[in-house]
Amino acid sequence: MRLLLIEDDVPLGEALHSVLKAACYAVDWVQDGRAGDTALRTVDYDAVLLDLGLPGGEGLDWLAQWRGRGLKSPVLIHTARDGLEQRVAGLDGGADDYLVKPVAGAELLARLRAALRRSGGRSESIWRHGPLEFDPGLRVIRWQGQPVELTPKELGILEALMVRPGQILSRHQLAERVYGWGDDEPEGNAIEVHVHHLRRKLDPALIRTIRGLGYRMEWPESPQ
Repeated sequence: MRLLLIEDDVPLGEALHSVLKAACYAVDWVQDGRAGDTALRTVDYDAVLLDLGLPGGEGLDWLAQWRGRGLKSPVLIHTARDGLEQRVAGLDGGADDYLVKPVAGAELLARLRAALRRSGGRSESIWRHGPLEFDPGLRVIRWQGQPVELTPKELGILEALMVRPGQILSRHQLAERVYGWGDDEPEGNAIEVHVHHLRRKLDPALIRTIRGLGYRMEWPESPQ
């Protein structure tokens, strides 16, 4: 999954970026609201982590603009402002969660997973699709009850498909969700190679190629 981090404190931004990358998220980091606005106009992010006191405009003002423009992705405010009125204003202003700095990395990731579950219409902590199980907290994949070792990019592709079972995702959409700024540019056939490895490690029937469109997660026992 691909996240947008908007944080102007450089040491804190570096720390958050490292925590999120270590959890196998693709992360783009910007340091002001205007740059965040540009990023949101060009990339379909799965979630946004937003500071409030930003150069280039107040975070809540930007959030109001984005929600007014139709942004559906969960937004987690991450700020030093800890007053009750400020927390209420943030949540009423369109945030899905409000975290007061400093937040432990484990709690940040747990709050992020909860927001992503809600946005995807999921309530369970373990995602299942046929014999496939995914534990987002531990970042562990099991196939027929046995753990399977995947690379971060393979895991990212599988997670993107599991979030949208039955939906076709193009190569471009999958690449957007697993390659962030600063990553090596994917080669032309990178997504096909990752999908080939996933089929080999799991089952060829799990991911179907829809000619000319992309890929869709399926399983013979599931409704077609």
